[in-house]
Amino acid sequence: MLDFPRWKVISISLLLAFGVLMSLPSLFFGENHKYWPTFLPDETINLGLDLSGGSHILLEADPADVAETRLQTMEESVRAEMRRANPRINIGDISRKDGVLSFMVRDSTQVDAAREALLPLTTGAGLTGQRDWDIEVRDDTRFVVSPTSAGLDNAVDNAMDTATDVIRRRIDEMGTREPTIIRQGDMRIVVQVPGLEDPEALKELLGKTAKLEFKLVDFEADPNAVAEGRPPVGSQIFPYPDNPSGLPNIAVKRLGGISGDKLTDAGQGFDQETNAPVVNITFDTEGGAKFARLTQNNVGRPFAIILDGEVLSAPNINEPILGGSAQISGNFTVDEANQLSIALRSGALPVELQVVEERTVGPDLGADSIRKGMIAAIIGTAAVLAFMVVTYGRFGFYANFALALNLFLILGIMAIFNATLTLPGIAGFILTVGSAVDANVLINERIREERRRGRRVVQAVEVGYKEASRAIFDANITNVIAGLLLFIFGSGPVRGFAVVLIIGIVTSVFTAVVVTRMLVALWLRRTRPQELVI
Repeated sequence: MLDFPRWKVISISLLLAFGVLMSLPSLFFGENHKYWPTFLPDETINLGLDLSGGSHILLEADPADVAETRLQTMEESVRAEMRRANPRINIGDISRKDGVLSFMVRDSTQVDAAREALLPLTTGAGLTGQRDWDIEVRDDTRFVVSPTSAGLDNAVDNAMDTATDVIRRRIDEMGTREPTIIRQGDMRIVVQVPGLEDPEALKELLGKTAKLEFKLVDFEADPNAVAEGRPPVGSQIFPYPDNPSGLPNIAVKRLGGISGDKLTDAGQGFDQETNAPVVNITFDTEGGAKFARLTQNNVGRPFAIILDGEVLSAPNINEPILGGSAQISGNFTVDEANQLSIALRSGALPVELQVVEERTVGPDLGADSIRKGMIAAIIGTAAVLAFMVVTYGRFGFYANFALALNLFLILGIMAIFNATLTLPGIAGFILTVGSAVDANVLINERIREERRRGRRVVQAVEVGYKEASRAIFDANITNVIAGLLLFIFGSGPVRGFAVVLIIGIVTSVFTAVVVTRMLVALWLRRTRPQELVI
């Protein structure tokens, strides 16, 4: 027990000092924050929509819009496949009436060839076992391609997932902290942006289309000039955060590229030869033809994929890419390839979203909640402090000191990670205050028990900490697991509660077990008491 090395004391003290320092800016809320010294860290806790106010809108998609988009895409694909067939299959009398695509093959001897060309355009609809499109031949030469209900449901589900990602990316670009963007039912998306009290600005943002471009990399550009943001003649500079060369920028040819509005799909897949994760992209007819010319003329050269003025990746063109689809490789992990495919798909909203509800949430309720929460925290803390000192004397004082440090550490860690404090988060914070000294109660009671058994002071304290710590860790591990599940499966304020709960559990165990043990060890080593009042 007395063996508490100096390096450990110094490390714990520095860690506690750092945590306290990081917590202080969050105590200067609102106008008071201007008094915080500029040379010190100024990261603060974010306040959720329920505390700081903000904008709330409810978006709703129309399944008919998804169905029409799919039908248009299918028509373009059918036209492309018929032109690509050898010999070319001439079709006519194309119609998209009543939600199905129909066309006539002019030469009846090419009906079988047309069917073979169409089959690759249909795939399985999720895990249903059904195809996403049915192909039927009527009157010997007329093809009818109709969407299945499973295929449409799968397409709507994918479209809503993609729309949610697009919205999140766009709101993130505003620099807004911790927006809440969740799907509600099959066709709705709830968007809540703390601190943004203008729903019109939010609606305008969500109505914009992100810009996606494919441009050839100017590999002859001077790297030093590129790093300094000076493009060569005929090129332009874009930031490239994940550049393998380490340069922050990359130079691309100003002309000769292709825009992302020709992209119809992107998805994570695996290379058939290496089984490495890749991203599969698909262009429409016009984009596919242009992309084919681009790659035919530039084999062996890299091209940059640029989204919103920032380069996502710059893979090499290993061979001409024909047929309107391509594969992007780049030593991706599965998650990276999936993220890149999401980014590519987020070039435009895949489905039109209508605002069905909007409102501005004022900060008055949040200010009142913060005030009442502070009152509850002060009263609860004072009650706990008094109870511990009266019950355990010096050891109660150590527990109280650890409790105070615990509160600062919670605020400091939340500020470091830009975590969001919500109304449920305040509840979690106060709950942590109430339960933070549980560990010290267990430890102190165990020490009392060991003293009653006749152990000497140092031995009783050592056994008390050792035996109680096992139970403390076991109990809090289960609480952390519950908090993680809340964070993973919850959303909005529920996740805010989970974040505060998890941080509070970790810091309370650290301060109640490690910090108080350090304080007790230093006291025992200095005074060598023969009796213990606890």
